[in-house]
Amino acid sequence: MDKSYEPHAIESHWYAFWEAGGHFRADPTQSGEPPYCIMIPPPNVTGTLHMGHAFQDTLMDVLTRYHRMRGAPTLWQPGTDHAGIATQMVVERQLAAQGLSRHDLGREAFLERVWQWKDESGNTISRQLRRMGASADWSRERFTMDAGLSAAVTEVFVRLYEEGLIYRGQRLVNWDPVLHTAISDLEVVSEEEEGSLWHIRYPLADGSGHLIVATTRPETLLGDTAVAVHPEDERYRHLIGQQVLLPLTGRLIPIIADEYVDPAFGTGCVKITPAHDFNDYQVWQRHADELRSQPHRGLINIFTHDARINDAAPAAYQGLDRFEARARIVADLEAQGLLEAVKPHRLMVPRGDRTGAVIEPYLTDQWYVDLTRDTQPDGRPGGRAAITRPAIAAVAEGRIRFVPDNWTKTYFQWLENIQDWCISRQIWWGHRIPAWYDENGTVYVGHSEAEVRARHGIAPEQVLRQDEDVLDTWFSSALWPFSTLGWPEQTPELTTFYPTSVLVTGFDIIFFWVARMIMMGLKFTGEVPFREVYIHGLVRDAEGQKMSKSKGNVLDPIDLIDGITLPELIAKRTSGLMQPQMAQKIEQATRKQFPDGIPAFGTDALRYTFCSLASTGRDIKFDLGRIEGYRNFCNKLWNAARFVLMNCEGQDTGLGDAPVTLGLAERWIISRLQRTEATVREQLDGYRFDLAASAAYEFIWGEYCDWYLELAKTTLQDTGADAAVLRGTRRTLVRVLETALRLLHPFMPFITEALWQSVAPLAGRSGVTIMTASYPTPDAARIDAGAEADMAWVMGFILGIRRIRGEMDIAPGRALPVCLQDANAEDRRRLEAYRRYLDKLARLESVVFLAPGEPLPEAALAILGDLKIAVPLAGLIDVAAERQRLAKQVERTEKELAGLLGRLDNPAFVERAPAAVVEKERARAEQLRRELGELNAQRERLARL
Repeated sequence: MDKSYEPHAIESHWYAFWEAGGHFRADPTQSGEPPYCIMIPPPNVTGTLHMGHAFQDTLMDVLTRYHRMRGAPTLWQPGTDHAGIATQMVVERQLAAQGLSRHDLGREAFLERVWQWKDESGNTISRQLRRMGASADWSRERFTMDAGLSAAVTEVFVRLYEEGLIYRGQRLVNWDPVLHTAISDLEVVSEEEEGSLWHIRYPLADGSGHLIVATTRPETLLGDTAVAVHPEDERYRHLIGQQVLLPLTGRLIPIIADEYVDPAFGTGCVKITPAHDFNDYQVWQRHADELRSQPHRGLINIFTHDARINDAAPAAYQGLDRFEARARIVADLEAQGLLEAVKPHRLMVPRGDRTGAVIEPYLTDQWYVDLTRDTQPDGRPGGRAAITRPAIAAVAEGRIRFVPDNWTKTYFQWLENIQDWCISRQIWWGHRIPAWYDENGTVYVGHSEAEVRARHGIAPEQVLRQDEDVLDTWFSSALWPFSTLGWPEQTPELTTFYPTSVLVTGFDIIFFWVARMIMMGLKFTGEVPFREVYIHGLVRDAEGQKMSKSKGNVLDPIDLIDGITLPELIAKRTSGLMQPQMAQKIEQATRKQFPDGIPAFGTDALRYTFCSLASTGRDIKFDLGRIEGYRNFCNKLWNAARFVLMNCEGQDTGLGDAPVTLGLAERWIISRLQRTEATVREQLDGYRFDLAASAAYEFIWGEYCDWYLELAKTTLQDTGADAAVLRGTRRTLVRVLETALRLLHPFMPFITEALWQSVAPLAGRSGVTIMTASYPTPDAARIDAGAEADMAWVMGFILGIRRIRGEMDIAPGRALPVCLQDANAEDRRRLEAYRRYLDKLARLESVVFLAPGEPLPEAALAILGDLKIAVPLAGLIDVAAERQRLAKQVERTEKELAGLLGRLDNPAFVERAPAAVVEKERARAEQLRRELGELNAQRERLARL
């Protein structure tokens, strides 16, 4: 073994070894434990590894490795999503740099360019997942646009259409005027921004006055089809049913009553623009009969696909961009005396997450999955009864369990209030909708044009045009649990691994992905797609803030693994920022947080940090201090293994028939190992990664390394030790370490493999890799409560002496005389039996039992049950000098604390200083308070001498 732990030296080697050896591959024919399967939430093919991916995939890998070692046929199914909009944007930007657009190439040539990009650059995140140690079955890696999954998508679409569960209709959608496509709610980011509230006069048709309508979007006035008031609003009740003259248009529109209106907001009068507002659209649906006489039955779309005013509006505004139109309309209203007031107003503005453009509610023809009707028009079952209600029942009946359970309520709430699902997108990259139109506009749906022609008797010379739209990427993702396993074919993988075991995901896609997988899985396989859904929190920075590029607090997992210099980190964080002020702000923040850059922590330390923070359902605050601590844990484990190998290689480790004697330390550590194994297994089974990681850490560092190795040294260094005792110590050293490595492997795969290869043979265990070794199983027969009680006494005795040394500033190497008072028979037995441990680890010079009633000498005292352990101080320390030293230290500490409290009591400092600085000062003040308390306690102890 190398002297020091260097993660880079082992990670690439062992991952290549695992993958080349086929150790990640799932065998659907394997017998034994029930099959275990996890589906990776497919990351975008355009994506790179971020902290959320690294966190989530670490948890999935822990579960996969754990169950694989338990002997289950285990599949972690990897793959990527074609990410329709994101991928198309990447390639379109490349074309734009060449002065081209996709329309210059045409659809087929453009799609060839996208496939070319995917083959050359689209596998970055798969490579990065390997860096994280992901033991996914890469031989089965899938892509949502590969041939098998594409066939499954077409099959599902055709079946749903033939059952009347897919239809084409005109509805409002989120429309990105830059991308020229509908987008999902998940792709809309709404943030509060400064705006205005325009108060506009709408003249009553009879000339008797006007209503004042408040709006944040005056340009949509051109599409108004009504003004609404609350039915109980006394100010306007007498006007319900009358008409107003819509400013700038000459159209008459009715005054209607609807409880949607909040009488306390604005003027209590709301303009209704159902083609450009989701709430207004709902009002229109409730009042369709009243608005039927309006142009276009009360649905007037005033925008083009790029958010310019179309020919449904007055000619003066046609062709204007929506914001140009806003300025013109406001000016015209003011000129005509119809602008009552303009007031500042903060409002939520929806923007597309890809383009940053303000999203428009837009009335278009789209394809939908019917999730809301209980029956079809002809009375056959369909809609909600066919898709939504089984998904509700599966969770209500416990066939699917959410962990933590509180997310069940969120799931039910969304499904009970679900809307039909818009599944079409107006882009080219994706699964093209398998629908064709003839010259009369008749639609035909089938698996291919040839099938459509054959089924419907359409002659070859008759023109058919395929629908231009593609399917929403969430449509193919909804089929992921069964399409990746070969459905609609009944493959061995589908038979073995479906339903899958658990879905590991974030709460933010319960609606968009989790619920849809459940609906589609039940609909097309008759089985739930997974038995459990583990919902994890989000990764935030050390202050609890969401990570974002604009805040300069984003951490790249690869940087944490490999390390990065400060100049490289600054260049990376400010790359692409067009605003110099923002770049300067991020540079300053980076210099302050990482003055020396980020050191290389390695994958294992990063993974263990994620696990230690993965408390059920809570967001995690990622602190570099934690990952540094687990890097130290790796060092500790490495050095412990070096010690064991140096003392056991080439020695008798008790593998033969020679007698073996186990002392107290051996019986104790074996017993503690059994309890730790039980705890880790129990916590992993309950998705408490944090508690499992904590139990393993405390055993390996706190008990095996800090205690057992030191206790073992007393035997190994005893020249007169019995051979059977030596064999027992060496056997325990290697067997407990080998077991601990297997226990730790799912969390820290690289270091455990590297060490296990050397340790396993000494422990009598064979095998190619730790990955396929059995996971430790506790043996109740090896739990020794007596040894644990005796060892607790020994440890308490040693810790008591060590505390006295620390408090009295006595040199660690100086042997101490000890007086014992009130020792009972059990204390005397333990002292006699384990004296060699005490002499060695507590550095005892002598031990004297005081007679009953005999007073204690001038001594420092430790208590162990009823036993009083006294260390006489005469000749050990200069009490007067120690009192003087403590007095000076108290004075210095009080002075520093007073200065800190003065700053913290100053409002100007607290308000102006960065929050991190204030928090650091408060933490330091709390630390000084604790130190002061300890110093004063020590002075009191010396005062009694």
